[in-house]
Amino acid sequence: MYVCVCNGVTDHQIREAVAAGCGSMAELTMRTGCGASCGSCVDAAAGLLEAESAREVLQVLPLAHAA
Repeated sequence: MYVCVCNGVTDHQIREAVAAGCGSMAELTMRTGCGASCGSCVDAAAGLLEAESAREVLQVLPLAHAA
């Protein structure tokens, strides 16, 4: 699904950016252009960024306890 129509950024691209280490909306904007034009997507993009970041952390936690 398109999150940022102005710059053609999809939810999949945001998830890929988080997997590659993106951790803030400012960095997401620099990497993808999401939110750089009209800004109407910023709330949705930030929510997806936050949710995906939390999911990434939860996937890593069990590995930390195994060591």
